Amino acid sequence: MRYASTYSYFISFYTNKICPFFLAILFNPHEKIRQFPLRKESYIISSLSLKEVEKDFAVDSSGFSTSRFARWFDYKWGKERKYKIWLKAHLISGTKTNIVTGVKITEGNRNDSPQLKGLVKKTAENFNISEVSGDKAYCGKENFKVIAKCGGIPFIPFKKNVTGKRGGSDIWKKMYHFFMYNQMEFLEHYHKRSNSETVFHMIKTKFSGEIKSKKQTAQVNELLIKVLCHNICCVIQEVCELGIKAKFKLEEPIRI
Repeated sequence: MRYASTYSYFISFYTNKICPFFLAILFNPHEKIRQFPLRKESYIISSLSLKEVEKDFAVDSSGFSTSRFARWFDYKWGKERKYKIWLKAHLISGTKTNIVTGVKITEGNRNDSPQLKGLVKKTAENFNISEVSGDKAYCGKENFKVIAKCGGIPFIPFKKNVTGKRGGSDIWKKMYHFFMYNQMEFLEHYHKRSNSETVFHMIKTKFSGEIKSKKQTAQVNELLIKVLCHNICCVIQEVCELGIKAKFKLEEPIRI
C-alpha cells in the first residue's frame, strides 16, 4: 500500500513524531476522536506550497469502487438482489499544477451541485480564486453567488431550460449573457475543467481506483490518503518544473 507508506512519512515530517503502522492509520478504533481531523486537513497542508501559483480552479467528482455490497428485494421478480456500494470524491483542484485544494467524500448517490459551496469556501481560505470552472451539474444561482463572493468568476455552462433573469443574483445575469454572446471566449475558460478529469486519472492510475478497506471509516481514510499522496507527487513535480523551493526534513538515522 504505497499511499499509506507515503502518508506515514508525511505525518512524521509534519508532527515530528513517529507515525504508527499503516494498518493502525486506517483501522484505529479512536479514529473519529484523534487522528481523523489531522488526516482530513493533511491534504490542505500539502497544497499550501503552491498557493502563489494557482489562481484558477476546476470542480468535478468521480466514483471509487469498494468491496461492500447492499441487498434489496425485487418485488417484480420475487427475489433478492445486491449491488456494489461505491464512494464519490468531490474535488476542487488547480488547473495549472493539478493540486487538490478541497475534497468531500460522500456516498455514490449524492448530487454534485450541493458540494461546490463547501469546496470553494475551503479553497478560498488559503488561495486567491480568480475563476472556477465546472460542468452543467454545478449550474445554480447559489453556486454562482458563492464563487463570486470568494472573488472568483464562475465559468459553468447553462442548461437549455434556464433564462437570464437574475432572480436576486447579478452574477447569474452577467454570466448568462457572457455565455450566450461570447461563447468562444467563455469556452476557453470553461475547458480548463478538463484538468479535473486529469486529476482523477492521475490518482486512479498511481494509487488505484479501488478501495481495499472493509469498514466505511477506513474506506474514507484510504481515499483521503490517496488524495494526499497525489498532492505530494504534484509538489515534487513543481519543484522540478517551476523551481519552487521546498524544505524537507531529513530522516533521523536509526541507531541499533
